[in-house]
Amino acid sequence: MRSSGVAAAMLKHRRTALERVEKFVSATYFTDCNLRGRLYGDSCTPTSLSCFQTPGRIPYSEAVVQEFRPARVGDTFGPTWETCWFRVELSIPPAWAGREVHFVWESDGEGMVWRDAQPVQGLTKEGEKTSYILTSSLKETEPHSLTLYVELACNGLFGAGQGSMIAPPDPDRRFTLSKAELVVFNRDVYELLVDLEILLDMAQLLGEENQRSFQALYAANQIVNVCDVKDPSTFPAAHELAAAIFSQRNGESQHTIHAMGHCHIDSAWLWPYEETIRKCARSWVTVIRLMEHNPELTFACSQAQQFEWVRSWYPGLYAQIQDYVAKGQFIPVGGTWVEMDGNLPSGESMVRQFLQGQRFFQEQFGRICSEFWLPDTFGYSAQLPQLMCGCGIKRFLTQKLSWNLVNTFPHHTFFWEGIDGSRVLTHFPPGDSYGMHGRVEEMLKTVKNNKDKGRVNHSAVLFGFGDGGGGPTQNMLDRMKRMSDTDGLPRVQISTPDCFFSALEKESSQLCTWVGELFLELHNGTYTTQAQIKKGNRECERILHDVEVLSTLAVAQGGTFQYPASQLQQLWRLLLLNQFHDVLPGSCIQLVVRDALQYYAEIRRAGTRLQEEAVQSLCGELLQLKSGSAESILVLNTLPWERTEVISRTGTAGTEALALVTAPSMGYAIVRESLLPPQPVAVIKQEDGSITMENGLIAVCLDAMGRLTSLRLAQSERESVADGCRANQFALFDDVPLYWDAWDVMDYHLETRKPVTTLLKPLEITLAGGLRGSASFSLRVGESSTLTQEIILDAMCPYICFKTQVDWKESHKFLKVEFPVQVRSTNATYEIQFGHLQRPTHWNTSWDWARFEVWAHKWMDLSEHGFGVAVLNDSKYGASAHRNVLSLSLLRAPKSPNATADIAHHQFTYAVMPHQGSFQDAGVIQCAYNLNFPLHAVPASSMQCLAWSAFSLSSPAVVLETVKQAEDRPEAVVVRLYEAHGSTVVTWLQTSLPVKEAMLCDLLERPTAKGHLPLEQQGMRLSFTPFQVLSILLVLRQ
Repeated sequence: MRSSGVAAAMLKHRRTALERVEKFVSATYFTDCNLRGRLYGDSCTPTSLSCFQTPGRIPYSEAVVQEFRPARVGDTFGPTWETCWFRVELSIPPAWAGREVHFVWESDGEGMVWRDAQPVQGLTKEGEKTSYILTSSLKETEPHSLTLYVELACNGLFGAGQGSMIAPPDPDRRFTLSKAELVVFNRDVYELLVDLEILLDMAQLLGEENQRSFQALYAANQIVNVCDVKDPSTFPAAHELAAAIFSQRNGESQHTIHAMGHCHIDSAWLWPYEETIRKCARSWVTVIRLMEHNPELTFACSQAQQFEWVRSWYPGLYAQIQDYVAKGQFIPVGGTWVEMDGNLPSGESMVRQFLQGQRFFQEQFGRICSEFWLPDTFGYSAQLPQLMCGCGIKRFLTQKLSWNLVNTFPHHTFFWEGIDGSRVLTHFPPGDSYGMHGRVEEMLKTVKNNKDKGRVNHSAVLFGFGDGGGGPTQNMLDRMKRMSDTDGLPRVQISTPDCFFSALEKESSQLCTWVGELFLELHNGTYTTQAQIKKGNRECERILHDVEVLSTLAVAQGGTFQYPASQLQQLWRLLLLNQFHDVLPGSCIQLVVRDALQYYAEIRRAGTRLQEEAVQSLCGELLQLKSGSAESILVLNTLPWERTEVISRTGTAGTEALALVTAPSMGYAIVRESLLPPQPVAVIKQEDGSITMENGLIAVCLDAMGRLTSLRLAQSERESVADGCRANQFALFDDVPLYWDAWDVMDYHLETRKPVTTLLKPLEITLAGGLRGSASFSLRVGESSTLTQEIILDAMCPYICFKTQVDWKESHKFLKVEFPVQVRSTNATYEIQFGHLQRPTHWNTSWDWARFEVWAHKWMDLSEHGFGVAVLNDSKYGASAHRNVLSLSLLRAPKSPNATADIAHHQFTYAVMPHQGSFQDAGVIQCAYNLNFPLHAVPASSMQCLAWSAFSLSSPAVVLETVKQAEDRPEAVVVRLYEAHGSTVVTWLQTSLPVKEAMLCDLLERPTAKGHLPLEQQGMRLSFTPFQVLSILLVLRQ
């Protein structure tokens, strides 16, 4: 029988058909005869290649005038963190007329192409960017000879870890230039390769039970039949076979994926801040190039600090970014200065993250952000929803809780409710990533993994290389174009955050609500790692608070004093930068730690100077010492309640003198002589070597190792220390996580507890009593560390202080201090930003025991009805409470990514406070503030002066946290208050400032509708609901 000329239908074996297509597009096999081998046509080398190497990161104008020496492909450069500048002279062969020509550059460093003195393309092999398009179709009129410069950073996308990504950087790594050439790029081959990749993925991933899988496979197989790799005229027919599959549409119910370009750039991590500036430029210039060729591309970009860096260092690029922001393609998101840690910054620091970020975006782009964007932070405080709402944001995106080690978070789209009741619409991209590549597999996972099927039919996909930068590629876009509406796959549309959240809002009626913190069940070592950074953060938050209070009061008194607004903005921005989520948590390399500590030193230095200038202006006359007159002390209190405390000052003979003083609420007083305490501190050494201290409020008994054998309330004789136990017991744990060394402390560390009991110097009395009693001792900790502690009890003070110094030289150890207390409660209370929350003290469920190590700010408390014990601290964040034991985490010793993390001399203070009644009524909150905000004592003249108070409140439930000049109105003051007890309360705010008008405003200092506050005899009447934060704009009389 004769053939009809029509190819007979063949039986197909699924595996052989799949592998046939795989080999046809393989970059490894059969490249001499497959399609992949035809991606590039002719090539030619540069006419000249020369380089110049420098240890510094220098600008283009400085680099191009240096002396360049010849270089060639195969050369190595380094060591780590150096920069090589290459001059590349190119000549395109005339025979390439009409062809698409690329400059291809491959090296294991990060490159930036400069052309005509402007950055034009980032080149990073790890980010799949190895070519710069010179022309899409070479015309005779185009220049055929040109000179490019390539700035090569001697570090990879993820730094230069020695042996593993998070290992400390290898200081001697060399970086190889493996390719530098001009090539002809065959666009038609590329398009077919993308077609086949998508068809192959559909065939493999949709599964044998799905007919679309076979349709895709047979189409791909037929493309291989039709396509003659040596004859481009066969390509259009092959492409049409693919297009026929991609044009078969979905039904109306199909899930819609909103794809947005993204490039998460850690402001510092495994590379220093300075390198991040270049990472931003490399990544963002690449995005601009993509937008020129793909007008539909959108790119969501957070962190005002990074925009500011590019504005300062790359003005030409920044102008292009501004154009694309105006077009709606380059989209600022997040509203914060950096993507900060979500746990450790204070409430006011978090407000300033938004205030600085949103004001920057408003000034630069004419709009604020409506989405909070924090995809990679290690947990999220329960106060964040209120702070977002106060800054014009009602939408939140992250994905980090997909990293939970123990429990799977039950939602991807939901409402998140904070401790005050504020709610924000929240989305976790169900693909569990912020760096997708636009692949079929990711789109299918996004739908399959979605925990809110049936409630909402929209999800987000963020595509682009991230962490170390990189961003989207043309390849990612081209994949998703083929999935825009293809039967069998979710609908994929390039979208914007606003379009996406608007779609969710329309479907939000069935969404569930999650109340309280979003606790990450991983990375809880970051509450403790790099203690000096944690201490720097807490101290600098205090310094900036005090500078603002004192400067505002100085301005309000009239005179010539100018509020240091620009210096304060600069200092705040440094502090906010260090709150980035790999710096404050301590999960960064040594170079970053060095920079961070330097920034804290700068804030301390400048802050101290500004504080002195403000005090000089506020109290100038009182500070003029007359010769021969007796010296007094000017005591300043920056907290909003009256305080009576023992202060220490250096006397005339250089000796330390103590005085018991009273300072008014947010004001000052002249103190001529110390008050007499109702009961002086008594310190007695017992025959057995133990020491007792008592001050009429509390009585403590200490053993030779400084441990509390007893801690009683003097009035009621109620004992705080659990029977048969010792409090202030140090304990050392083995601390070897599974991988993330600086980040993680694992549950099993609790099985390795060893009490610290090696005494170097037994407890001895150091101050015998009166205004202050103290005793000190020293311990050996671990193999080679020493701990010295002074235990201090002051007259009239309701808590006992532990002033601690540690020479820490351990490796993979975790030091804590424990307080077993005679209190029974199923929950402990922890201070968070502008409030507190409770966490269980038991491990009933997996959600309970996953919180074996948690975070707190200035205090934690364990109370039963009528009695409790609080632990206060001046610079620690890690904590835990299991059953009746309160533990404060003091020091860790991880080795990656910083081999010397925490190996240093440390100083910190914590305190223990037993109390009657609730912690609210006992003043625990105020005492923790007092510990963190010491009174300022300045030598003064003995002239008569009444105590002066700027602000006071009628209710102890309300804390006046912040007093500052308004951002846009020099004649106005902003005060920020919050309800701290968890109660509904009315309070009167009284002020001696010359206020002519008062109005409520939001956290961005915009007056609220109907926010006018009448000024009455008792002050301003303010109503609060639990944990509510209120900001008030006070306009002063000039």
